[in-house]
Amino acid sequence: MISITLPVNVSNWKTVSFASTLYLCPVLDLLLEKIPKELHPEIRLGLQEALVNAAKHGNKLDPSKQVIVKFSYCRGEYSWLICDQGTGFSQRCCCPLDETDLPPEEAENGRGLCMLHHIFDRVLWNNQGTEVTLCKHFGKLVKPSLDTSY
Repeated sequence: MISITLPVNVSNWKTVSFASTLYLCPVLDLLLEKIPKELHPEIRLGLQEALVNAAKHGNKLDPSKQVIVKFSYCRGEYSWLICDQGTGFSQRCCCPLDETDLPPEEAENGRGLCMLHHIFDRVLWNNQGTEVTLCKHFGKLVKPSLDTSY
């Protein structure tokens, strides 16, 4: 089940939450709704990676635990705050500058966090490692609709 909460204050944040699952198509479609079409593949890949991490690694695919996503557009920047109900992790950034240092593509784990740092302009974790904020600045490339509040 997916639930959407409309903001009650003037911040342009909306919230969507769902039980831990890897069936993310409807959630991703919703989160990409206001993103320019030409940027969908890259942003979709990054958001999918973050959502999979929250559901699979954070919540251990426990359907009684929720993944919560808050999202907003403000002054040329899209932001997503993704929260899980897991125990967290140590978010040491181990993103190599050279792609040859990445784990191989067939590796089951290890590439996702680095992908986030390559796709988004800012990747910020809370101290517990249960929330990640992803930001992408589009500046003048984006011509959002008149309603920029999702």
